[in-house]
Amino acid sequence: MSNKNHDNDVSFIKALAELLRENDLTELQVKREYGDNDSLNVRVSRQTQVVTQVSMPAAAAPAPAAPAAVSAAPAAAASNDDPASHPGAVTSPMVGTAYLASEPGAAPFVKVGDKVAQGDTVLIIEAMKTMNQIPAPKAGTIKRILVDDGAPVEFGAPLLIIE
Repeated sequence: MSNKNHDNDVSFIKALAELLRENDLTELQVKREYGDNDSLNVRVSRQTQVVTQVSMPAAAAPAPAAPAAVSAAPAAAASNDDPASHPGAVTSPMVGTAYLASEPGAAPFVKVGDKVAQGDTVLIIEAMKTMNQIPAPKAGTIKRILVDDGAPVEFGAPLLIIE
């Protein structure tokens, strides 16, 4: 494939991402044919508030695995150790790289103990060379930051805790 096709493909993918955003779609898939055995398959998707719904079943799964002989007190302590099960957990809406500041050397968006309002940017996740601001889902105080600056994150992974 020539460099011109590559440039056209990048523009095409950017246009698809823009269509996704403008039309409030969650997924778009297109196949572009160039000729014999030469094609481009593109799938652009994004996740919305499903994140909290996805993280809930994962938190419930470890509970049945606990032995029946375990008392309620240790089981409660074990669930507090899992940040994803915390009611104030902010989870990642996508796979990418988490950044705690807007650029290297800049002050972080939040620190432990900071008070945030709903909608305040708490960190950025870079995905496909796009910086995605992650807003606070509710007002409160930052209790824990669970990711390091520049660390890779998975979809649904706990990022920080707001109480």
